[in-house]
Parts: sequence; C-alpha cells; structure tokens
Amino acid sequence: MKISTQSQSRTRDQRTGAAAVEFAIVAPIFISLIFGVAEMGRALDVSTNMTSALREGGRLASMHYNGVVPPGMTTEEKVLLDIRNVLKANGVPGDEVTLTLTHADGAKAGQDFDLDDPSNYLKNFQLTATVAYADVSTFPIKIMSGQTLTSKIVFRLGRSDLSS
Repeated sequence: MKISTQSQSRTRDQRTGAAAVEFAIVAPIFISLIFGVAEMGRALDVSTNMTSALREGGRLASMHYNGVVPPGMTTEEKVLLDIRNVLKANGVPGDEVTLTLTHADGAKAGQDFDLDDPSNYLKNFQLTATVAYADVSTFPIKIMSGQTLTSKIVFRLGRSDLSS
C-alpha cells in the first residue's frame, strides 16, 4: 500500500506565505510595546532621579550650612545649583528642569520661601522639579509630547548640626 504525499505537499504550498502575513500583523504591535516599555522606563528613571535630587537639596536646605554656601551666593541659589548638578550627574538635563522653592502650608502656601529668613525657622517648605517629557525622551518619536514629569518633596527648615 502506497501512502500519498500529494496531500501533504499541497497543504504545505497553501501555507507558504502565512508566516510572513502573521509576522506583518504582529510585528508593529510588538515593536510598539517594546518602545512603550522603554519610554515608560525612561519616565520612571527621570522621575526617580528628580525625587532623589530634591531629597538631597532639601536635606542641605534644612541643615546647618555654615561654610557650605560660597560668599555672594544665597542659600536658595546653592540648593538649586546642587539639585541641578545631581540631575546632570544622573543623566537628566538639569538646565531643562524648572525648580521652585515655596511655602508648603499655611497662609503663604505656594509663595516663595526664603531659606535665609529667620522667621521661616521650623516652617515647612516644598521643593518642586518639573521637566517636559520631550526634553528627556530616549527616542526621537514624540509619543508623549506635551506631557510633563513632576516631583515634589516637603521639608522643615530646622538647622540641625551633627558636628559639635
């Protein structure tokens, strides 16, 4: 008894282009997912770096800083400069980031906070960093153009000094 291979070859011939068509349908979706994951990873990385830089700047602002601030510079200028430098060191364009230092609560909430004003002692201040996502995007594709990343942190101005 002879087994016919004619039906097997006919089935194979009918499926010749099926893999190419399936790939053409699935590939754009898969590539979009890969780019989306990479973009969201970059957004998370930048947001984490901004929060970390704000934390370090807030720590400097709330501690005793004699000898840390150079002559001719205010404490606020020093804190904002340090935040920008930390951002640049972590791969975030620090010059593109908008930084603000404001009162966190009370009647002056949202108004500028002066770190050198003795009347602000033990009051809460908020550091905010905002950057347009287009300025930190990994890819030239501007999928998230118009979006911004924002980090905020609140500290109390307390002048602690660990050295004696």
